[in-house]
Amino acid sequence: MTHTPPDRPSASAPAAPDDRRTVKVSKYLSKHLRHQPERIGLTLDAHGWVEIDALLRAAAAHRFPFTRAELDHVVATNDKRRFAVEGDRIRASQGHTVAVDLALPPAEPPAYLYHGTVARGLDAIRAEGLRPMNRRHVHLSPDRETATRVGARRGRPVVLSVDAGAMHRVGHVFYVSANGVWLTAAVPPEFLRLPN
Repeated sequence: MTHTPPDRPSASAPAAPDDRRTVKVSKYLSKHLRHQPERIGLTLDAHGWVEIDALLRAAAAHRFPFTRAELDHVVATNDKRRFAVEGDRIRASQGHTVAVDLALPPAEPPAYLYHGTVARGLDAIRAEGLRPMNRRHVHLSPDRETATRVGARRGRPVVLSVDAGAMHRVGHVFYVSANGVWLTAAVPPEFLRLPN
């Protein structure tokens, strides 16, 4: 009788603890580069940048040490490219609740952009349009698939079409972040196509 050894994960498959660690580091970066830099003693510059060495020191001092290699891994593998590195500095690509000017140039949007949400928000959206809430801008996706993934984070997704071309023609300003997310101050209800 032969004995078959248990299946082993392939050498190329990432180990679950590493995946969990990557997610933890990513969430930590989001929290402190978008929302609460002061919580760990960081000061972002006017455009949201902070020195990487200062970030690493601050994280270690506040009991969440990680290495430059871990940070580089998070930046390189994040599917949404949430972070940008320029030289020895890092910043969140968008999504800030703290006052920063990303210094993005105005951009002409495609005819339509998309916004992923959930059904419970539709009544307010019908009445008020899309507002940035506690963020600096409304975030819009370039395609339905991305908007579906965004909406699915909060439940069963509903995808809204935004007549970005018409908004732009009447003077609304759009920006596009380094990771392809479109930003605008607000979307009035008349520029939205909502499900019935």
